[in-house]
Amino acid sequence: MKADVIALGELLIDFATERTENGYPVMAAHPGGAPANFLAAVNAAGLSAAMLGKVGDDTFGKLLTGTLREAGIGTEGIRVDPSVFTTLAFVTLDAEGDRSFAFARKPGADTCLKAEELDTEAIDACRAFHFGTLSLTDEPARTATMTAVARAKEGGKLISFDPNLREVLWDDLARAKEAMLWGLERADIVKISDYEVEFLFGLSPEAGAEHILRTFGNRLVFVTCGAEGCIVCNRNARCCVPAYKAGKVVDTTGAGDIFGGSALAKVLQTGKAPEDLGEEELTAVATYAAAAAGLSVLRSGGISSVPKGEEVAAVLR
Repeated sequence: MKADVIALGELLIDFATERTENGYPVMAAHPGGAPANFLAAVNAAGLSAAMLGKVGDDTFGKLLTGTLREAGIGTEGIRVDPSVFTTLAFVTLDAEGDRSFAFARKPGADTCLKAEELDTEAIDACRAFHFGTLSLTDEPARTATMTAVARAKEGGKLISFDPNLREVLWDDLARAKEAMLWGLERADIVKISDYEVEFLFGLSPEAGAEHILRTFGNRLVFVTCGAEGCIVCNRNARCCVPAYKAGKVVDTTGAGDIFGGSALAKVLQTGKAPEDLGEEELTAVATYAAAAAGLSVLRSGGISSVPKGEEVAAVLR
């Protein structure tokens, strides 16, 4: 399996909950998981993508792998385990489309990926490797993630990291912070939210972007600020890009992942090292990513909301 971008992590079903007139919840199943949403955006932007992870031998696992294949994402690195159930997430949306989460993951299949089950040939063949912290919450997936990151770094791959903090999945938020810092120390490109910057450092997005770049030696940092846009910086340049607002927000699930995947694809397509991009190039990368994320929130779900590259290009014109 050869792909430009490989991601490792959670595959899950997002159940978006709504209420009937009587107050009863109605749930729509959307295939997702942050790394999968990220890869769908990479593919939509014109690069090849493949996933490493684990699902259960159940209806939802089959739905996930089928959806990834339809989105053009390679699935040879996804293991199927009949002993555990595919992870489920229950996403409640407020009037603005913002989310709160509950998880059926005790354990979920995604936490059960073992280091010896990794498709190391796929890691060796990729250009960039992406991960988050949900695969660091529990063993054996924690060791599998650390093993994969080490292999990618040893092979000179570009390392992309999005903390994607979900407090409810950590028994101790000190462990969450430790995992986030571990990822920052190993990443070349970081996509982090303003909330996560506040959680880790107690800093504003602007100060946080500079602090991360200076402290961890990352080559490129994106700090996303929801409706307020994003801040981008490397050693050469810094810019602020507004959010793309195209209509009424329906569902923000996956918007940050879609921003991150779109941004990474555009960085790779420049053919330059991330640290060498100038202000004009950083602005173009972030503007494309912001438009992709902005279009995605007009639709429900994660993978299913990713806009095609032509659609993003059309609105930017």
